[in-house]
Amino acid sequence: MLSGQAVPPAIFLMGPTAAGKTDLAIFLAQNFPVEIISVDSALVYKQMDIGTAKPDALTLQKYPHHLVNILDPTEAYSAGRFRQDALALMDDITRRGKVPLLVGGTMLYFKTLQYGIAELPEADAQVRSKLANELQQFGLPYLHDRLAKIDPVSAKRIHNNDPQRLLRALEVYEISGKSLTELTKYSDFLLPYEVIKIILSPFDRKVLHQRIAKRYETMMQAGFIDEVRKLYQREDLHPALPSIRAVGYRQAWSFLRGEYDEATFIEKAIIATRQMAKRQLTWLRAQKDGVWFDSGTDLPEQQVLDFIRYRLAASDNA
Repeated sequence: MLSGQAVPPAIFLMGPTAAGKTDLAIFLAQNFPVEIISVDSALVYKQMDIGTAKPDALTLQKYPHHLVNILDPTEAYSAGRFRQDALALMDDITRRGKVPLLVGGTMLYFKTLQYGIAELPEADAQVRSKLANELQQFGLPYLHDRLAKIDPVSAKRIHNNDPQRLLRALEVYEISGKSLTELTKYSDFLLPYEVIKIILSPFDRKVLHQRIAKRYETMMQAGFIDEVRKLYQREDLHPALPSIRAVGYRQAWSFLRGEYDEATFIEKAIIATRQMAKRQLTWLRAQKDGVWFDSGTDLPEQQVLDFIRYRLAASDNA
């Protein structure tokens, strides 16, 4: 904590996929006393390196990223658990005189961290098993229609091809008798940090689309299919798991199952990644307390560093 500050600072570095967040985070770590906390629902998984654009081992050794490589792909990781882990890390980092730098593109994690999360019922194995059987018997559209009747707001937000979130919304209702929307409407949580919110993105969408396509080209050259094949050969992994449903992995898994050829797989993966980036940007535009920086031509390293120093100095003098 800086002297004179009642509330310690925390930096949120947010942006769509392929915006340059990791490179900027490394630059900040080289020039400022920060520690990086990953805000990415895919980077938590071990053995998933190429398709997640995970920093290489040397970079992670030199500039450690908290909440990277912490889970096996069989495990699930929730926004609530992220919040608990991130808050504990932020407290530890602050106590050691550094600034937490939270970097990533999983917007639900950022939202949960800053604004809190409602107390939801714990998962119930019996209810989940019942819903899983209904999913097997009747299919996703049937369950999505049921959710639309009891919780139209959640049904509109949850895609009918997202079984994990769909089953959770139905499970919450069956356990509590209240909809997910009703239970998450209010939160009295206040993040005990002064958040410096930086939004990084190419302002020209064509540039972002080009980078996404280039990323898949690089991933394929780096052996992405071989990486997914190793996961595919494991008997304990399947496409309903959150890890395998990650963008890129889901499409590669279908390719390995013979559902389409390599060219179609790459096309579908690029389209899905563009759609994800669009959703990320839609959420980011609603962040009125965020300051945007254009990463279209060059990474705005010095501009961001100067902005952070300005904000911290202003807080120190307040």
